[in-house]
Amino acid sequence: MEQGIPRWLRLDEKSAVPPFEQIKQAVLGAAHAGRAPVGTRLPPVRGLATHLGIAANTVARAYRELEQAGVVETRGRAGTVIAAGGDTARRRVADAADSFADVVRSAGVPEAEAVAMVRAALRRG
Repeated sequence: MEQGIPRWLRLDEKSAVPPFEQIKQAVLGAAHAGRAPVGTRLPPVRGLATHLGIAANTVARAYRELEQAGVVETRGRAGTVIAAGGDTARRRVADAADSFADVVRSAGVPEAEAVAMVRAALRRG
């Protein structure tokens, strides 16, 4: 990821497809392929616009349409993230992951150790 911008989030300047639509398709493709799982934070509107060399309103339009479609959700200061899209099981897991991350941070446990704990718990089944 370059400067917080995922590699899958690029524009084809030669394409006849409008930039906002290219952004939407890139996010949709990444979400469906698992490159951007539920909870993945998207770059801020202004940062992505600057990186791509387009107007901030173009990125905002793509994010707004993705949000209306239930693909992403905006969490205020936490930014725009990939949503569960009506999948209640994934939503529960994403919510549990958020809670777990809060506990890990407050306990001062290193990320690698916390992830190892999750893997061990999943293997115990």
